[in-house]
Amino acid sequence: MTLKAKPAISDAGKNSRTDKTPAHFKTMQQINVPQGRKGKHQLIVATILSDLLKLQEGSAIKVPLVDLAESKEKVRSALNRATRKAGRNVATASDEIFLYIWNTSESDPA
Repeated sequence: MTLKAKPAISDAGKNSRTDKTPAHFKTMQQINVPQGRKGKHQLIVATILSDLLKLQEGSAIKVPLVDLAESKEKVRSALNRATRKAGRNVATASDEIFLYIWNTSESDPA
């Protein structure tokens, strides 16, 4: 039994041995590849972070759950990623109607 090696695919998207077989996917210049992650939660997370900057100490933001395009768990996770990346400390809580978010200091047990 002999095994045949598959021809390598070059960066140009063509078979390097015969130059007749096209690549499976389209190609583009690397300079045009989008950089950074702009997830589907970016707008709500950016809005929450903006409101947190204006929030008075001892207050919390009340985000109606019906206004969220995704589940509160997914928004909470996205908010957690964003706040950790920004070096911010926030806490969250929720009930059946609202997601509550407030600023905390590192020493707060919240």
